[in-house]
Amino acid sequence: MKILDRLEETLIAFLIGAATLIIFVAVVHRYASQVPLLQDVALKINMSWAQELCIYMFIWMAKFGAAYGVRTGIHVGVDVLINHLPPRVRAKFILFGLTAGAVFTGIIGSLGATFVFGMAQTDQTSPDLEIPMWIVYLAIPLGSYLMCFRFVQVAIGFWRTGELPHHDPGKVDGVEIVPLEDDLHPADVSGKGQA
Repeated sequence: MKILDRLEETLIAFLIGAATLIIFVAVVHRYASQVPLLQDVALKINMSWAQELCIYMFIWMAKFGAAYGVRTGIHVGVDVLINHLPPRVRAKFILFGLTAGAVFTGIIGSLGATFVFGMAQTDQTSPDLEIPMWIVYLAIPLGSYLMCFRFVQVAIGFWRTGELPHHDPGKVDGVEIVPLEDDLHPADVSGKGQA
């Protein structure tokens, strides 16, 4: 699982970073082509493919990012009513929701796989990059099946332990916040007031 987790995180980070860099270069190129001294050089460089590539990269990032969201518990959910239910009833609703998510994403993955298979039988290519469109649409079944797997993984974990993945927006992985002595309460520094 750690390999899959790391692959998922690396793919998302790469896509975000690469898309940001490509957009930056495309914007600089666009404005450089308007500067008289740089026009000749800038016009020789073809950046017409940048926008299309970034759109495809963001589609792939969104599909895999959704699976990451299920795994880490960062998806937005309205659980005000669910949290006020008795624990046994709450658990049933949570398992139902996770199962419904797995079924839905499994169906979308299967429909996407059928669509991609049909698309692979054609010669359709993207307008600027001229890559086969089935490669672009492959994000749908791959991302949906990964998300389905993550729903099943979270459901099994919840069934065994009763705990859902929880995201703490104040915590950053790899960064430990140690309070400064100035931030401590005087009773904590002197040792008084401790039980």
